[in-house]
Amino acid sequence: MLRFLVTMMVTLAVAIIIAGAALTAYVVPGLPDIETLRDVQMQVPLHIYTSDGSLIAEFGEKRRDPINIADVPPLLVKAFVAAEDDRFFQHPGVDWQGIARAALNLAITGEKTQGGSTITMQVARNFFLSREKSYVRKLNEIFLALKIEQELSKDEIMELYLNKIYLGQRAYGIGAAARVYYGASVGELNLAQMAMIAGLPKAPSTTNPITSLPRAMQRREYVLRRMLDLGFLKDAEYQAASTAPSTASLHAADIDVEAPYVAEAVRKEIIDRFGEPAYEAGYRVFTTIRNRNQLAANQALRKALLDYDERHGFRGAERHFDLQPAPGGPEQWAAWLEGFETIAGQRPALVTQISDQTATVFLSGDGTMEVPWTGLQWARKHVSENQRGPAPKTAGEILQPGDVIRVRTAEDGTWRLSQLPAVEGALVSMRPDDGAVYALVGGFDFARSKFNRALQAQRQPGSSFKPFIYSAALESGFTAASMVNDAPVVFDDAGIEDSWRPENYSGKYYGPTRLREALTHSRNLVSIRLMHTMGVAPVIGHLARFGFDPASLPHSLSLALGTGAMTPFKLATAYCVFANGGFRIEPFLIDRIEALDGRILYKAVPLTVCRECEQESAASAPAAEPVAVQTVAAATADARAPPQEPGAGSTAPSPLPVAPSGLPIAPRTVDAENIWIMNSMTRDVIRFGTGRRALELNRSDLSGKTGTTNDQRDAWFAGFNPAITTVAWVGFDMFDPLGGLETGSRAALPMWIDYMRVALEDIPEQILPRPPGLVNVRIDSRTGATAGAGSSDVVFEVFRAGTAPAASAADGATPAVGTDPESRDSAEQLF
Repeated sequence: MLRFLVTMMVTLAVAIIIAGAALTAYVVPGLPDIETLRDVQMQVPLHIYTSDGSLIAEFGEKRRDPINIADVPPLLVKAFVAAEDDRFFQHPGVDWQGIARAALNLAITGEKTQGGSTITMQVARNFFLSREKSYVRKLNEIFLALKIEQELSKDEIMELYLNKIYLGQRAYGIGAAARVYYGASVGELNLAQMAMIAGLPKAPSTTNPITSLPRAMQRREYVLRRMLDLGFLKDAEYQAASTAPSTASLHAADIDVEAPYVAEAVRKEIIDRFGEPAYEAGYRVFTTIRNRNQLAANQALRKALLDYDERHGFRGAERHFDLQPAPGGPEQWAAWLEGFETIAGQRPALVTQISDQTATVFLSGDGTMEVPWTGLQWARKHVSENQRGPAPKTAGEILQPGDVIRVRTAEDGTWRLSQLPAVEGALVSMRPDDGAVYALVGGFDFARSKFNRALQAQRQPGSSFKPFIYSAALESGFTAASMVNDAPVVFDDAGIEDSWRPENYSGKYYGPTRLREALTHSRNLVSIRLMHTMGVAPVIGHLARFGFDPASLPHSLSLALGTGAMTPFKLATAYCVFANGGFRIEPFLIDRIEALDGRILYKAVPLTVCRECEQESAASAPAAEPVAVQTVAAATADARAPPQEPGAGSTAPSPLPVAPSGLPIAPRTVDAENIWIMNSMTRDVIRFGTGRRALELNRSDLSGKTGTTNDQRDAWFAGFNPAITTVAWVGFDMFDPLGGLETGSRAALPMWIDYMRVALEDIPEQILPRPPGLVNVRIDSRTGATAGAGSSDVVFEVFRAGTAPAASAADGATPAVGTDPESRDSAEQLF
């Protein structure tokens, strides 16, 4: 009998050895290479930053913040060991005791369970295997775990585990979990928080502190008790953590700078370039956006739209709840407000009581507040874009108890009645020398409307387009002193049905007017007569030098009034040519893209203005596209002659020269004299014309132009100095009129001013260097002719050499030309 038992045991042992060898021979060759774990690519979201390194947005289904094991608090490691695998640092990757328990359970119940799964086995499963419960998968898991332990250290295995494990709320890894549940780094977690996170892997949905707090607290207690039993904690530490309340709450990505319109534009560009895997590749995209500029742009746009909205009256409560017969209480009021979100700082509030000139309102989270009369008296009833009701005298004329309204914090710290504006706007700001976008806002609030008006809204620029027409006029032989008759005119324009009778905004006409004065005061008839004299095609050819697509512009005289639809971004790009002295740049929003390991995947190489390089680059830069521009004499001789087609005779461009900085040099497309004169004229728009509001910035280097379209459907201001170009736009998405008084100066210019006040801080005043080919001449402001001894209204005007007007026949005077510095200063003061 003894011999039989020995024989059986030996036979069984041999059978086990043979079976083990067979299994090893069958399974091991098919196991993946463990070395790949050393270079594993964690699925990390796409992050977008400002140029200052502040987070704008995070995109990706999985939240993950990979962390080095050296940065993980030892107590957090012990919490996971206590919860998941208390023999992690002793076993070889497989806990045979746990497997024995699982086998015993199978024998007793007949059910397969997840038993004896060590942290190493979870790493094997999470990186290489499916979550299917089967004998084959378990076998592969065991062999993989043993192989992992042979090739990786315990610290390496633990690091992989802590970065990979799913912990609920789309958080993968402890770094993301610490951010999502506590808004902290792993190093900032306390013991109770560590235990809460360590308890999540078993059932991240049913033991989640956000969705299942009672179960989460039970699981936390289990982890703390295990840590105490294993000697990881002292009794006092256990007691303090065990009685601590839960502090978990859902934290979104820690956004530093609000720029959702920028983020969405960049996201689309990244996905177009890299595809869907970019959401998990951990790319870090650094934009050209500047923190201070973007914040100022957000505030300026919202203030402008809210101010416009208040000017046109109160449209009433968003909803009304009946407070009678029982007024309810804070819990009921909070429930009523649950469906109303705070939008761009406009908080939903329930009116609970009205007194003579005060409203008491309830705000979720803050309780009841008082809205004083100073925050209510603006709310005359909205009738139409041109009409409001009478001024209210009591709060009861505006609101009733039960009304759901919006309130915001006023400048003096009190509450102010508000409403979500129906009007929209956009702001774009760029660096003129290379097109780097400093700030971009595409609407009042991205959550309310994702339509990016800065990049997508095709709107007529109105009079803000006139400087381009005037630049074409200077190129064709006109001067800033040329006289054009501001008088009624009727055109039979082939591009317009019936006869066209354009008018000035004021409805008045001023007779012969110098071009400088006409642009300063935005005289429509002068612009139209200019374009009629030059010819449509030559003007459109000149506009191409600013980056406009001739095919997208109307080939009719109405173009002189800015009827060609374009985005604010496009208009800002074109204005950069004025701001930088005549060079064509291509705007860009992405500065560089970094991989998760810090490698540079992309770096912008923008066309850059290099004024000191201009003489050297003139020989090698591609010639500006030849543009046929009629001279004044030729146009006058035959105004109806068919114009030449732009671009005739152009040659293939040669490679762009490179500046000492290594960046390609932006080609000159408009000559320096033309640009300098135009900038002088547009500075007068701010000094004396429709842009006078901007004088409050107390700077003498600002140029710009207002823009207002028919029926005030669009309001613009485009302005610049050599350091920054900014365009502001206001309008309705459905092209409704803004109101009879809502010109570019009133609706859009305040937005521009508020932004530029911040953007220009610490930037010294500067005007582009004056080209050598310009002269200053004393002229008669009434005639535009060179002033003589008998002239009474004399001003200095700037001309290209050889283009100064002749002396008036009545005066017979000799032209007074000044080219010395003193003469230039005098001219600048008088312009």
